[in-house]
Amino acid sequence: MNQVKERIRLLRERMEERGIDAYLVPTADFHESEYVGEHFACRSYLTGFTGSAGTALVMKDWAGVWTDGRYFVQAAAQLEGSGVTLMKMGVAGVPSLEEYLEQHLPDQGVLGFDGRVVNGRLGEDLAAALAPRGICLAADGDLVGEIWQDRPGLPANPVWILEEQYAGQSAAHKLAQLRQDMEKLHAGVHILTTLDDIVWLLNIRGGDIPCNPVVLSYLAVTRDQAYLYISPAAVPEPVAAYLSGLGVALRPYGEIYGYVRELKGETVLLEKAKVNYAILRSLDKSCRVVDRMNPTVIRKACKNPVEIENMKAAHIKDGVALTKFIYWMKQNIGKIPMDECSVADYLETLRKGQGALDLSFSTISAYGANAAMCHYHAVPESCAVLEPKGLYLVDSGGQYLEGTTDVTRTFALGPVTEEEREHYTLVLVSMLRLGHVKFLEGCSGLSLDYVARGPLWQRGLDYNHGTGHGVGYLLNVHERPAGIRYKVVPERMDSAPFRPGMVCSDEPGLYIEGSHGIRTENLVFCREAETTAYGRFLCFEYLTCVPIDLEPVDLSLMEKQDIAWLNEYHAGVYEKLAPFLTEEEARWLYQVTRPVGV
Repeated sequence: MNQVKERIRLLRERMEERGIDAYLVPTADFHESEYVGEHFACRSYLTGFTGSAGTALVMKDWAGVWTDGRYFVQAAAQLEGSGVTLMKMGVAGVPSLEEYLEQHLPDQGVLGFDGRVVNGRLGEDLAAALAPRGICLAADGDLVGEIWQDRPGLPANPVWILEEQYAGQSAAHKLAQLRQDMEKLHAGVHILTTLDDIVWLLNIRGGDIPCNPVVLSYLAVTRDQAYLYISPAAVPEPVAAYLSGLGVALRPYGEIYGYVRELKGETVLLEKAKVNYAILRSLDKSCRVVDRMNPTVIRKACKNPVEIENMKAAHIKDGVALTKFIYWMKQNIGKIPMDECSVADYLETLRKGQGALDLSFSTISAYGANAAMCHYHAVPESCAVLEPKGLYLVDSGGQYLEGTTDVTRTFALGPVTEEEREHYTLVLVSMLRLGHVKFLEGCSGLSLDYVARGPLWQRGLDYNHGTGHGVGYLLNVHERPAGIRYKVVPERMDSAPFRPGMVCSDEPGLYIEGSHGIRTENLVFCREAETTAYGRFLCFEYLTCVPIDLEPVDLSLMEKQDIAWLNEYHAGVYEKLAPFLTEEEARWLYQVTRPVGV
């Protein structure tokens, strides 16, 4: 906490020197990435709060962090004693960041931030909201970088080519489709800065963000040329030759700003909510901006048939790893030392043994009350020791050539309470019902969320996170534009209607602070169910292939259809996984996937 106070003091010195009244530090890199590399962890460095989402604001005599419900418990613990106030987003009586600035910045004041880590739309909105009081923006200073003496450098990990047998389409085809989209919008240039869109479009991958196989880069596409702004050290000669064959010229990473300033009289397609403010304000006034969601977003989200078949294979590999893990824990709990960190490391070893290139996010390994923090992250200095009682939750995933996985299982390590049994069963019912929903084309997750929350809401229970998020193909584990939640959260951009090929999580949960946390998560993909006189109906099909612990289930809380769905799912799990297990593991799997309630 003393470190945090000292860092904020040093930041305030820089603010004073530049006449800045408030300084904004978001959780972002230059590309609006959800997860960021160590170089961009400015908010974490400054405040000590390590969650993946949040925005810090430092004023002359006050500092605060805005974050969402996933991190309320974690943020409260990490900010305690730091002098930094937790601002709980979405909670009644808590002003939004914009409202707070309007209320507390002085007239004729100055709001500062690094324009490379604030998106263009937010920058414009702040400027418009604060202008009536004469407040201006100072968007050209990285003040946290000035006080961060041992800051890690920018990564430049080697780029590699994702072969068409995995991608399902050539990059040349994707570029041609993009140029058709540009033609329809009369755009001569498309500025693309979102890293997952860039690597998807070019069928390349890298390792510049932990767990996300992307490459720090910008891409400018014209009608007949493309320019990739990237560190030269990151591009091996065979990759450079491949990109050249696509008509992609390489340019140094930081030169994108000079390129943008040189554009005159062009119609420029970009997405203000994703392009950073520094790029947006570098555009000459003679350019016309077409502010649209990148055309790559929908195409990337709708996995092609090759990608879907590959993802099925990836989930069998992943299912083998996680099933071996559950078997090992069930057999050894109370017999050998286990803690949250050691078992997470063992699971990672099992995944790598199945061909995983990396994890798809940092594993959430949470025992007992720690699982009530739905994005808890165990660290060796303080992680809990596992005992043969209560519930253990593991939310984890892998990156395979065949795709990205994300799965959560909660299972009993020994006796559980009646309350834990009730809550576990309700969450299971919620997951099963959403997984079997059938809906008309045009529905978004806003229409579907109640299917999952219904069993909980009927008992006055809820969980403070979305029910589902899109998932990429060997890409980001959180992928727009589709998701499942009961209310619109504009900044998440995940309320688009479902289309065939979209992959999404199905992950209801329940969290009782100080006691236990439960989440059961399968990935699903959207496919056509049938077309009738009333329209085209869609449904979900499970990708995840991992047993669900039957020990904590209370069948009296399940309807006959719920039980039938559980038995059907378990029959498929056994059929798909048993051939890849040892004889002893397969016998155990047969027992734990047995039909129940019959």
